[in-house]
Amino acid sequence: MKKVNVAIVGATGMVGRTFLKVLEERNFPIDNLYLFSSARSAGSKVEFKGKEYTVEELNENSFDRDIQIALFSAGGSISEKYAPIAASKGVVVVDNSSAWRMDENVPLVVPEVNPDAVKEHKGIIANPNCSTIQAMVPLKPLNDKYNIKRIVYSTYQAVSGSGVKGTKDLEDGIKGLENKFYPHPIAYNCLPHIDVFMDNGYTKEEMKMINETMKILNDYDLKITATTVRVPVVNGHSESINVEFEKDFDIEELKALLANSQGLELVDDIENNVYPTAFELSGRDEVFVGRVRRDFSVDSGINMWVVADNIRKGAATNAVQIAELLLKYDLV
Repeated sequence: MKKVNVAIVGATGMVGRTFLKVLEERNFPIDNLYLFSSARSAGSKVEFKGKEYTVEELNENSFDRDIQIALFSAGGSISEKYAPIAASKGVVVVDNSSAWRMDENVPLVVPEVNPDAVKEHKGIIANPNCSTIQAMVPLKPLNDKYNIKRIVYSTYQAVSGSGVKGTKDLEDGIKGLENKFYPHPIAYNCLPHIDVFMDNGYTKEEMKMINETMKILNDYDLKITATTVRVPVVNGHSESINVEFEKDFDIEELKALLANSQGLELVDDIENNVYPTAFELSGRDEVFVGRVRRDFSVDSGINMWVVADNIRKGAATNAVQIAELLLKYDLV
């Protein structure tokens, strides 16, 4: 595989550092690496594959060099400004913010689900929301076989999804200190409030899941509702997903389908109390599914419990997998 020049925007943040970790673990073929951040973090040192790199301040001239792929995780406003600049100079941007996800000209990609969508890029590819990514991995094979009619999402999302400020609120709250980031204490508590509230009563996070699911599955008539909750867990999102199908199914065949799907592990042995938990599966790249059972309240439905590391599969790993697809399809 040919080597490429890679840039990381937001290199000192939680996801940015995980980009580097995943790139190293997967032995991504990098020739030259460029690290960018805000002025506050510029000048700091970061190690990658035994070599020390100095982080540069991001500016409008940062992409005036030979860069093929840029992984962005520096927030929506930065992506809105700098992703088009990078793309105009021949860089393919994989963006982790919400800035470009619903743009009709920007592919929204989960590599196990819609890998060919990367071929439609016009310089920018969007990484979906972390909670959407992990839901898509089991939902895609189920939709292909049984035709999904309706989805009900209930999420239990870790504080790492809010970055360092959310993590610090949990740590401070456990110590009895006042919360500074969340509107209520997160320690020993659950907050049914992720991102801002919209005019329809849903939060922005809930609407992200609804709209992104439709776009990724290319079905804008799909009936979906969501409740997203922040919980006092450091890392790893958990989701209860209720799915109603057009077609009936055999539950054991359905489980076997999940067990044999790409990027997915079935962890479901209730007789021995075996099911996925965020604590045990943090640091992994797969999506884990358990508690798969028939929903007896409808003609053809299931409940399942879906767990993934939101910083890895929900952000960094998914973006690196997209970069790998760019190389596989010779798009850079």
